Amino acid sequence: MANKQQSKVHGSSTIGSLGITPYEAKEGEEYMNEQQLEHFRQILIAWKKELMEEVDRTLHHMQDEAANFPDPNDRATQESEFTIELRTRDRERKLIKKIDESLALIESGDYGFCEQCGEEIGIRRLEARPTATLCIECKTLDEIREKHRVG
Repeated sequence: MANKQQSKVHGSSTIGSLGITPYEAKEGEEYMNEQQLEHFRQILIAWKKELMEEVDRTLHHMQDEAANFPDPNDRATQESEFTIELRTRDRERKLIKKIDESLALIESGDYGFCEQCGEEIGIRRLEARPTATLCIECKTLDEIREKHRVG
């Protein structure tokens, strides 16, 4: 279960797991036309709904499981588990913010285009990572620059 949650947090949630089939582009179709934008809107909305449901489950779980254990080890274990859950929810909260930003880009007509070079990000990349804001080339350069700064 933790691996499934982590994959969602890091954006690798597949559209299949959301019950959405991959977009089939038609020959000569304009990039980011109304059908494509609606496809990605549905992906983002479904993903956000899934994350919000997970937040609700965590809240109820923590309320139901909260206990004042007399044994310090039991109390420490529970606090540790809650800390991990809260850290995961915090990452998901940040992801929800990115989803909202992506939905705003759809509304403004800027979704699907690289924020650095303006080129098309690509349908398959966006299906793999619906919150992507960089094309693969700019993302690769960004990662190389980061590696040189850190390394």
